[in-house]
Amino acid sequence: GIRHTLTVQSRTTMMVNKTTYAAFLIAAICNGASAFAPPRHGTKISINRPVDTSSQSRQTSCLFMALDDAMKNRLDGIRRSYLTLTERLGDPDVISNSNLLRQVMKDRSQSEEVVLAFDEYCLLDTELVDATELFQEAGDDAEMREMARSEMKTIEAQLEELDSKITILLLPKDPNDDRNCMLEIRAGTGGSEANIFAGDLLDVYRKFMSTEGWQVNMMDYSAGDDGGYKNVVLEVRGDSVYSKLKWEAGVHRVQRVPATETQGRVHTSTATVAIMPECDEVDVKIDPKDIEMSTMRSGGAGGQNVNKVETAIDLTHKPTGIRIKCTQERSQLKNKVLAMKMLMAKLYDIENEKREAEERARRGDQIGSGGRSEKIRTYNWKDSRCSDHRLGQNFPLQSFLSGEVGPIIDGLIAKDQETKLRQLSEETSNF
Repeated sequence: GIRHTLTVQSRTTMMVNKTTYAAFLIAAICNGASAFAPPRHGTKISINRPVDTSSQSRQTSCLFMALDDAMKNRLDGIRRSYLTLTERLGDPDVISNSNLLRQVMKDRSQSEEVVLAFDEYCLLDTELVDATELFQEAGDDAEMREMARSEMKTIEAQLEELDSKITILLLPKDPNDDRNCMLEIRAGTGGSEANIFAGDLLDVYRKFMSTEGWQVNMMDYSAGDDGGYKNVVLEVRGDSVYSKLKWEAGVHRVQRVPATETQGRVHTSTATVAIMPECDEVDVKIDPKDIEMSTMRSGGAGGQNVNKVETAIDLTHKPTGIRIKCTQERSQLKNKVLAMKMLMAKLYDIENEKREAEERARRGDQIGSGGRSEKIRTYNWKDSRCSDHRLGQNFPLQSFLSGEVGPIIDGLIAKDQETKLRQLSEETSNF
């Protein structure tokens, strides 16, 4: 077999089980970084180890079996940072500051998954070394050798799976992925049918958001004359909302016979979906001089207050020409706050789209522009199919209309990860 060099001073021969692993993590959190300290460099110990009946072998080290030095250093750094943040959770100064505490908890949670995966990887690697030693010490005991061989194969499969998981977790992430967002659906070409289609998309997204357990609030809308919506804006709050919904941004096209069509002809209509990550004053600076604001009566349902008092806000951002009318609330102040919130989201979305376009141009991204002008999907009622043009794949239309957007989003996330992995591999080979 291939010789495997391990730089260790000592190692335990006891197999590590799930209980030991849990205890190890608890000790790490309580004792800080010292609990995760790697063994000191000592004598190099060589091990010859067969893996299967043909005596094929696989390289391994006590801590880093398939991870190179660069990956090891990066993971060690992430782990040290994670433990430092864990210790800060007990700091009285952090506990007394709710904003700081929330930020520390958020930063810690972002690295928690990769740290836990890496710890499990290290423990399994130790188990593999112990199983190898057991195999070698079994001698002529065929039953013991077979038991050790089976254990080695099982652990190797788990390590390979963890290796892939860690690699994906370390891929560059969109800094907006953990944010809440606003979802805007705007009817496009097609007249009344486009309005109805925009309403159909709204129903689909509401079902999907319900299954995800997200909180949804309708911030603004303009109803269509024959049903549906000319425009509707939702505020969506929950776990990693933007990371999933961002794949829905773009032009959605529908091909079907409208209810108002007497000749049975198929019409093509469109609706545009925009996904805007939530932001605040820190992310977007707005000069009050750039805003032109006026008030008006909301009208409609809501009693005499909305019909007699000017509670609605009509806001225009002069540099970009963005205009927002907000009539949702019964208070002028609340409508003003809501309008400013929508304006900040739109401005941040514009800047974010510019940054993403530059990044895609640099990477040569093949998944699509992600812009709202890109045609991303077609819904064909006659053939009962939903075609995503970025994936080049069809999905059952009825499943989509039932709110099953997840499989499409998962496919797009997987393709994005494959692209990043391929680019990472090319950059590494060219280095």
